[in-house]
Amino acid sequence: MVSINGLMVEFSAKKLFDNVSYVINDRDRIALVGKNGAGKSTMLKIIAGLQTPTGGNVSVPTDTTIGYLPQEMRLKDERSVIDEVRLAFSGLDKLREDFEEANRQLSERTDYDSPEYQRLIDHMTYLTERLAMEESDNQEAQIEKTLMGLGFLRSDFNRPTQEFSGGWRMRIELAKLLLRKPDVLLLDEPTNHLDIESIQWLEQFLITKARAVVLVSHDRAFIDNVTNRTIEISMGKIYDYNVNYSKYVTLHAERIAQQMRAYQNQQKQIADTEAFIQRFRYQATKAVQVQSRIKQLAKIERIEVDEVDTSHLNLRFPPAPRSGDYPLILDNVGKRYGDHQVFDHATFTIKRGEKVAFVGKNGEGKSTLVKCIMGEIPFTGTLKIGHNVKIGYFAQNQAQLLDESLTVFDTIDHVAVGDIRTKIRDLLGAFMFGGEASDKKVKVLSGGEKTRLAMIKLLLEPVNLLILDEPTNHLDMRTKDILKQAIRDFDGTVIVVSHDREFLDGLVEKVYEFGGGKVRECLGGIYEFLEKKRIASLQELEKATPSKSTPRVDTPSPRGDNTSQRGSTTLQRSSDKASPRSDSAAPQSSDSAKNQESPAPRRLSYAEQREQSKLLKKAQKRVADAEAEISRIEAEVKSIEDRIAAGENTPEIYTEHAEATKHLENAMSLWELASLDLESIS
Repeated sequence: MVSINGLMVEFSAKKLFDNVSYVINDRDRIALVGKNGAGKSTMLKIIAGLQTPTGGNVSVPTDTTIGYLPQEMRLKDERSVIDEVRLAFSGLDKLREDFEEANRQLSERTDYDSPEYQRLIDHMTYLTERLAMEESDNQEAQIEKTLMGLGFLRSDFNRPTQEFSGGWRMRIELAKLLLRKPDVLLLDEPTNHLDIESIQWLEQFLITKARAVVLVSHDRAFIDNVTNRTIEISMGKIYDYNVNYSKYVTLHAERIAQQMRAYQNQQKQIADTEAFIQRFRYQATKAVQVQSRIKQLAKIERIEVDEVDTSHLNLRFPPAPRSGDYPLILDNVGKRYGDHQVFDHATFTIKRGEKVAFVGKNGEGKSTLVKCIMGEIPFTGTLKIGHNVKIGYFAQNQAQLLDESLTVFDTIDHVAVGDIRTKIRDLLGAFMFGGEASDKKVKVLSGGEKTRLAMIKLLLEPVNLLILDEPTNHLDMRTKDILKQAIRDFDGTVIVVSHDREFLDGLVEKVYEFGGGKVRECLGGIYEFLEKKRIASLQELEKATPSKSTPRVDTPSPRGDNTSQRGSTTLQRSSDKASPRSDSAAPQSSDSAKNQESPAPRRLSYAEQREQSKLLKKAQKRVADAEAEISRIEAEVKSIEDRIAAGENTPEIYTEHAEATKHLENAMSLWELASLDLESIS
């Protein structure tokens, strides 16, 4: 379907790709893997036609369409959600023009046996199929089904896109991309802004409906479930494995072990040969043997171990200045946007040195509470920052706030003060930006490299309260492990907002669950919390606590979740010294215990029961009607197929079959939507 031939890419005389070739076939689901900066995102941009390689080419057939979802996107806020998603079908006019032109050429040409005429017929067939699909009368049902699959509510459809956070606007772009149904889908970290329900829906979509998929993701479960082929990018080369990610890991380890054994054997052979030459170089009786060994040494083709990587991320937070015993005290803190109460009565105390996690479904207020702590948005209740607390804040979109026109070195040089300015290159080297890498422009860095650069800014001044909002987005597995160890070794207080169970395991000692407008405290690590909830993962927690009235916004309109442009800041806010009073701790435990108990459901009034009963009956009727319509159309399709089997092979019968099949697909979509309505009511 798509052929990559002899691809060469160079940055500052360094080869990112060196004569790379492979083919993307129909129904391939490829995971691109490799360390940060290996070139995964660059590969997707080249295939999408957004970047020109130094050498080689990408061959794409004329009728093949490619859809690309980047890690970061500049979004416009001019329409409602549903109007923006309807743009996915804006290519219909071009398809109709192409169809009319092909039809005109067919009517005028008489070279029926020529290859050009056959290609024109094939193109006409392709256009007919695309138009039949695009002009189907279930476009609105497709839009609704896709948006709801990605986590939107019907009440969200007519809201302006500017009211949504960056993550939710990225979902809108993903919906548009999926509705266009391109032949090849290129997805760069598509799960970064999705919760588990949306991830599972996307998995099923890619498995059942997508044709070819090439994706970059550090979500192991996602790429394992979706992909059937793994292409590893390593030191300018690729290694193509026709297996999913889990099997690739095993085969990769075996390949490296084999390379290492061959490398060690060759190094021993070279050492022995060089020793012989050195020993007998000046003995006339051994001159022939020495010359023979010299020639033999010159002919050896040196083996390289592809994964030899001398760079090493040396991440260690500076020692934390001593703060008060209670860096953070909340008493009945709440946040409301208009008529929507994001959360209320948040009451808890974080002690010095504690490492805690904020978890819960997207939109339940985790990032909102962080912004309250940072003083970026107003709130109700009392929130005290303890004595001598210095906050280091890493926001979700921190990497996007970097100035892309600067170099790596200049980015740090502009914010460094004092003696640290003399050690900038040492600091950059510790973060794998040594040598020429420090002179790279920020705009050419990968998502993971930008995240590392933003993390350096966080280290420029000592802090004693780290607040990290989704710090692992765009980081590869190795870098995530190093960051986790650095946080574990940090002697200050840490708040981590994350959905990554593996990252939180062994890192946090307390979990705060956001859901249903409440913030509940759970003592113990992440697995103790999961066991208490009787779920297998944080994502299942999200699935178990849906919030159907929660608007998809974590920040006030109209700014979305655009974090303060201060970047990675070090903030010091002091209040009266928060003394370790026993009377403040006791109510906290009591409130926490109450919060952890599920509130008793409110008894519906008679009028409310009647209204719910009416809604339930209507929903049941819509499901029954949809099932009846499906049965009717299935019978119609079977009748047509029986006629075809009996020998009726006219063009009209196939057109009739295609239309009936299209109607059946539409009826199935309507049944799914009706079933979702019934499930939400019951």
